[in-house]
Amino acid sequence: MCADIVIAEDDVKQAELVRRYLEHEGHAVTVVADGRAALEEVRRGEPDLLVLDVMMPRADGLDVVRILRAESREVLVLMLTARSTEDDLLLGLDLGADDYMTKPFSPRELTARVRTLLRRNRRPGAPVPGSAPAAVEDEALSVGTLRVDPARHEVSVGGTQIVCTPGEFRILAAMVREPDRVFTRERLLEELHGFDKYISNRTVDVHIMHLRKKIEPAPRRPVRLLTVFGVGYKLTDPAKKVRHAPS
Repeated sequence: MCADIVIAEDDVKQAELVRRYLEHEGHAVTVVADGRAALEEVRRGEPDLLVLDVMMPRADGLDVVRILRAESREVLVLMLTARSTEDDLLLGLDLGADDYMTKPFSPRELTARVRTLLRRNRRPGAPVPGSAPAAVEDEALSVGTLRVDPARHEVSVGGTQIVCTPGEFRILAAMVREPDRVFTRERLLEELHGFDKYISNRTVDVHIMHLRKKIEPAPRRPVRLLTVFGVGYKLTDPAKKVRHAPS
């Protein structure tokens, strides 16, 4: 599928290389060289994807992601960085990045990551080439008062809409289809396909922590998104736990 993509990279040679590969895939590509320009371009053009270098002038990539998510911008973010420690990678994900690649990287791998992100997060009503219309897996599903609508990319709790990052949404969309099933961290990482193999299972824990802040009445005492110690997580209907004493 073709998409509108912004590349924010101050290394001219690196930006040109990425641009050529993405345009070869059929995408419309805009290149900017600093963080503020990246923010302005996303606000103006509402692109599908932002390929974002971390180390940039005027505003670094982490600040750009922080601001975009605070503004509830749903643009996909693929971060590029020379940093390689797990804490740096998790910080990017914690702020709302959807995928992360460390330099040096293969341009072919980058284009494959882009294809995966766009396919998994297509906008409502946008067809995937060769796909059949209105698959059953795109139907809205509920677990208690939590409702997930894959076709519209919407989440609500008790009728109140919740803003989720694409990564958070993928986790909920998988779990809502199989309530009470225990998902291992490895299984949930598959739903977050495209992340660097370097990143540990803590990636899932970061997303779960943020989801609890959004869908739980008391995030530190979750009743919907539960931990199964030593295994993983499950999504359940808290109302099912209510037991009335016989009259």
